[in-house]
Amino acid sequence: MAIRFFKIKVTSFQIIIAGFLGVILIGTILLMLPISVFDGNHASFQDALFTSTSAVCVTGLVVKDTASYWSGFGQIVILILIQIGGLGVVSVAAFFAIISGRKITLLQRSMMQESIAAHQIGGIVKITGSILKIALAAELSGALLMLPAFCRQYGLSGIWMSVFHSVSAFCNAGFDIMGDKTGAFSSLTSYAANPGIIIPICLLIILGGIGFFTWEDITENKLRFHNYRMQTKVVLVTTGVLILIPLILLLVFEYTGGSFKERFFLSLFQAVTPRTAGFNTASFSSLSGAGKLLLISLMLIGGSPGSTAGGMKTTTAAVLMANALSVFRRKKSAQLFGRRIEEDTVRNASTLFMMYLILPVFGAAVISMLENLPVGTCIFECASAIGTVGLSLGITPSLGVISHLILILMMFLGRVGGLTLIYAVININNTDVSLRPVEKINVG
Repeated sequence: MAIRFFKIKVTSFQIIIAGFLGVILIGTILLMLPISVFDGNHASFQDALFTSTSAVCVTGLVVKDTASYWSGFGQIVILILIQIGGLGVVSVAAFFAIISGRKITLLQRSMMQESIAAHQIGGIVKITGSILKIALAAELSGALLMLPAFCRQYGLSGIWMSVFHSVSAFCNAGFDIMGDKTGAFSSLTSYAANPGIIIPICLLIILGGIGFFTWEDITENKLRFHNYRMQTKVVLVTTGVLILIPLILLLVFEYTGGSFKERFFLSLFQAVTPRTAGFNTASFSSLSGAGKLLLISLMLIGGSPGSTAGGMKTTTAAVLMANALSVFRRKKSAQLFGRRIEEDTVRNASTLFMMYLILPVFGAAVISMLENLPVGTCIFECASAIGTVGLSLGITPSLGVISHLILILMMFLGRVGGLTLIYAVININNTDVSLRPVEKINVG
């Protein structure tokens, strides 16, 4: 779907990207105001831009500690940016149009479809309204669950802490406001074995990351797994596997000290948060090289389509695995749950995999040369950025301007989606659909 402005054809993909850029710019301006900073001095453009991009792209990488640097007003701005970025600029705009009674045009419906990765445009307004209601209900429930633990320790300020962390967790943002209480950039390390905080945060991350259409399917079919759409089955099974296997690996090989309860909650949280929330309850510097590689893999996979999470998505990983198995078993097409996967889907999955493999490595190489840092550390940071995760080995605040710009570009690409950006740049009307002569080439 496209519309013309001053004889220039604008696609829905381009409007979505422009919407994200506009919100980032507004957030940057607001964060540069003196009222946004505790000491009354205004933040630099670089710090405000990085923070605004990280919030809108629901990443969680920060150059300034959120709790100790940004004022109450600044934190409110960040939370609003997280909410808009998590639910999608188009979805939030559509929600206000719906409640105001305005008619939703065909172009707006098309943008809503692209924004939430819907399979069809029919019923998109109703679906968007339901998504926003479910999201707000989940965030409210999460805040109520964390309220006793936070209020018991911090009094009335625990209410704001519960709301902030609930929204941040559900939107898979990873921003926290613990820095002024437990030390700058400490995240949730002081709650490592507290089930009253850890369990709600984990549940919110998973709920926000499985995708809006997975909720819809579950709501409609309840626990009748065989009635779910293939995508829902793939999302649930892949999500479960990507939590269970890292949990076991971390429990057995990484977190070997302390009581079983402490080890279990440490392993569980670090298995859930890389896809793609950005909270942490332990320092990642203590992880082995294999442990860091595991987290990088989880960050790049991310959540599921049509969710608040980033990454190349669980369905992409599942399609690639199914395609590999079809080759091993000499089948003509990839299959999942007794259904054939379209060739275009396999091609899109392969393209996304290459993008999420090449871009972090290239960005890490540049940052490593500029900052004279180990390339492995830089890959971790770049994977966190493009996966919109927010986990860090602690180097982001000290990086230079160019390195920050690289991370900003990766966060933006990770949030709007690689294919969305490509479709916005390339004129699909000029796509060559002719078939060329076939000639064989050996691979492998």
